[in-house]
Amino acid sequence: MESRILSSGATTISGIHRLTRPAARITTVAVASPATINTTGGNLIWGRQLRPSLLNLDHSSPVPLVSKAAKRDAIKPCSATANDSAGDAAPVGFFAKYFLNVIFNILNKKIYNYFPYPYFVSAIHLAVGVVYCLGSWTVGLPKRAPIDSNLLKLLIPVAFCHAVGHVTSNISFAAVAVSFTHTIKALEPFFNAAASQFILGQSIPITLWLSLAPVVIGVSMASLTELSFNWLGFTSAMISNISFTYRSIYSKKAMTDMDSTNLYAYISIIALIFCIPPAVILEGPQLLKHGFSDAIAKVGLTKFLSDLFWVGMFYHLYNQLATNTLERVAPLTHTVGNVLKRVFVIGFSIIVFGNKISTQTAIGTSIAIAGVAIYSLIKAKIEEEKRGLKKSA
Repeated sequence: MESRILSSGATTISGIHRLTRPAARITTVAVASPATINTTGGNLIWGRQLRPSLLNLDHSSPVPLVSKAAKRDAIKPCSATANDSAGDAAPVGFFAKYFLNVIFNILNKKIYNYFPYPYFVSAIHLAVGVVYCLGSWTVGLPKRAPIDSNLLKLLIPVAFCHAVGHVTSNISFAAVAVSFTHTIKALEPFFNAAASQFILGQSIPITLWLSLAPVVIGVSMASLTELSFNWLGFTSAMISNISFTYRSIYSKKAMTDMDSTNLYAYISIIALIFCIPPAVILEGPQLLKHGFSDAIAKVGLTKFLSDLFWVGMFYHLYNQLATNTLERVAPLTHTVGNVLKRVFVIGFSIIVFGNKISTQTAIGTSIAIAGVAIYSLIKAKIEEEKRGLKKSA
């Protein structure tokens, strides 16, 4: 998603929270192995677990039971403490994640340079991932979990917001420089904080609000002098931010104990269904008339099909690896990693495409990224302090 179905304040990976079955359905649940309940919940992206959510296993306490209240509280975002082995693997995971995301962004933009059809390409991204998931189900890795009409109704709003956010991100990528789109998407923490404060009624500390000031200022500075600026690219990136924020909100209402891998697959399938109609209606006639033929004439059929396949694979693998890595690391590592990822993408895109940027754009982008880093560090510290107070209590 970018894809981030994305934690709060992150890109690409921002905001589908841990999905747990409604408390009314389950009174108590026995935990299979000794664990300490983490009642602050967790994050998911595209149905994949970003952080250990319902359970924060430390194998130091007796087998607990999860009460209705604990299950209800488990929907809230949380951060997990990384164990030693996960910490050792984190640098490798982050390096691979950066590599996959950079390759995706570069290949994606190269495709738009000769095939400017973001609705169709967005559908291809999801389609390749869905085929991958269906193949995994076929061989039993993992075994497909059943889905009923009630669960489907819960997942549809989440998948719809994911689809809208994904498509609008790609419209922006096609319209402006990759670096500019990622600069605009640095505003995502602002939208998440605003939604938490004014829609969900959660209290946001003044320090967090103040840390968002440089983000807004930096993005404004970069936008005013960005050479590739156009309103389509800017507006689409902003809509993407809003869509991913609402995805976080709806995900709190979608409660199920289905494993994250299966949720990832189901949300991807539903999102693909939402993406196909606009691709066919808005771009179908142009694609049949000259879109496909022009692309094949420019790069050849083999390269055209290969590019579409690999951009979809990099998109899927990046998000899958990101969730597998981020669920094993500490919150501070998570937040720093997300900021560094954006720096990597912006930096490499400028180098590869030779985008010329003004001094003010460079300064504004730097200020925005620094603001995101400050916001993320403060938020991680607040979460750690909350967990410390709960443990002491």
